[in-house]
Amino acid sequence: MPSAIEDYGLIGDCETAALVGRDGSIDWLCWPAFDSDACFAALLGTPRNGRWLIAPAEEVTNRSRRYWDNTLILETRFETANGTVALIDFMPPRGHASDVVRLVRGVSGRVKLQMELVFRFGFGVDVPWVKRTEDGALLAICGQDMTVLRTPVELRGENLTTVANFEVGEGETIPFVLTYGPSHLRVPKPINPAYALQATEDFWTDWSSHCTYEGEYRDLVMRSLITLKALTYAPTGGIVAAPTTSLPEKLGGQRNWDYRFCWLRDATFTLLALMNSGYTEEASCWHNWLLRAVAGSPADMQIMYGIMGQRRLLEWEAGWLQGYEGAQPVRVGNAAHAQLQLDVYGELIDAFHQSRVAELRLDEGSWALECTVLDHLEEVWNHPDHGIWERRGDGKHYVSSKVMTWVGFDRGIRSAETFGFDAPLDRWRTLRETIHRDVCENGFDPRLNTFVESYGSQLLDASILLLPAVGFLPASDPRVRGTIEAIEKYMMRDGFVLRHDPREISDEKQPIEGAFLACSLWLADAHVLAGDIAKAEALFDRVVAVANDLGLLAEEFDSGVGRQTGNFPQALTHIALINTAHNISAARKPVEQPAMQRSQA
Repeated sequence: MPSAIEDYGLIGDCETAALVGRDGSIDWLCWPAFDSDACFAALLGTPRNGRWLIAPAEEVTNRSRRYWDNTLILETRFETANGTVALIDFMPPRGHASDVVRLVRGVSGRVKLQMELVFRFGFGVDVPWVKRTEDGALLAICGQDMTVLRTPVELRGENLTTVANFEVGEGETIPFVLTYGPSHLRVPKPINPAYALQATEDFWTDWSSHCTYEGEYRDLVMRSLITLKALTYAPTGGIVAAPTTSLPEKLGGQRNWDYRFCWLRDATFTLLALMNSGYTEEASCWHNWLLRAVAGSPADMQIMYGIMGQRRLLEWEAGWLQGYEGAQPVRVGNAAHAQLQLDVYGELIDAFHQSRVAELRLDEGSWALECTVLDHLEEVWNHPDHGIWERRGDGKHYVSSKVMTWVGFDRGIRSAETFGFDAPLDRWRTLRETIHRDVCENGFDPRLNTFVESYGSQLLDASILLLPAVGFLPASDPRVRGTIEAIEKYMMRDGFVLRHDPREISDEKQPIEGAFLACSLWLADAHVLAGDIAKAEALFDRVVAVANDLGLLAEEFDSGVGRQTGNFPQALTHIALINTAHNISAARKPVEQPAMQRSQA
């Protein structure tokens, strides 16, 4: 059985990432990119589906782990009766090839260790051809994929597994370097592990030094920013929602999705998190990825794209994998990419507007694209859609979707007014008012004194917490206050916010999922805007308290069993943490320049 989701640490090279368990096993790695097939898939199956274990061969009496300061270098310490060893895991910034480096360093005494390496390409099903190279390295080839393992330790094969037994004493360091390359090219050249460690430390230390956030919770914000950088596909600037697929939203359930793609839904929150923290270059790269991804007809705009802007993210099931703790199916690809979600149009226009406000350099064709998008939105804003949570089945008139269409026209108007662009302002102003009136008349239930999930429904939805954040109504509006109160009354469990109303009978007959951590932070943001800083801080503290010992957070938290659930680590959760920290810090120090918020012009 794989480790608990929160027991994993993240390493990566800004093109892909691996999950390392407390036990010293790398149970997940897609190579050469985030959306490639996994070569280690034990996370969703068994060790026979691929993993790389390095751990003491004797009883471990204590273990601990940490990231080296402001880096993505993970150190796990194992204490035994005979001594202590440190396992240092990292992926150097991408050179000609991608490497996973594991250094076993003796801290005290002398410890016996074991290594077990199971190569399985194609999401854990394809057994490679393994042989020695002339220089003694171990080469594994299967189809398009090739890996080469270099280490001074003597290796042997047992039952389609590469194993080794070795010892390390105080002051000694034994390296293991696993390198990926396309199988039709030459074997990648070796790297110097010690130089690679220094280069990796220098890269992350320099990157972290550009953080401008100096408020409370700085360590948490810094770790979230590093995580966000690690989830960025450097060649294009696209940011994946998570490096994993099919980690269940409910343990044992069927809501298991592939998150190794880039969602437009997260666009503005991502830009604000980066820009407010001093990372304008990353914000520009993300903006440019957005521009390229959505280029073409607005009618063809999708809710998500691949890391290079790919549009066909066909969904299929890896039936040979048993799923995380038996949660099936294991899905690859995401069929929701073809859904109509109206919120993405507003999200895009808002992202472009915030980029201009922050004085990012935009492509000169950006405004023409926005006008074309708004022309299309004028035709479709009143259509039913599938909502921010990608409900499968018939569409509805979701309140949050309609609000985001309002945001689209509002930000278009603001950009035209502020930056002097040519635009049909009278028509856009009329549409903005029409949508606002439509939402207030059909999306607000005066008997319940709350906005609801969709027109005609009496159920709630956590996404309606964003109404004050996007500027649709001020937090002081009685309807917004009533909505916050209703969310607190009906949609909280053990102090956390659910994204779906628990009074709803799921059409998928699923048990209630865990609390959606970003939604809990959205409620904190609503409290900040309403002036209730104490409530916001209490919610923020509750969320960060469930982060693992490395500061990493998944999509959800199941308070019933005290475990993180969903894909991990989750970009949206860390983005929300960064933004809420900024909002609380700015609210506590109003004399200083406040953080840029979505509703600002």
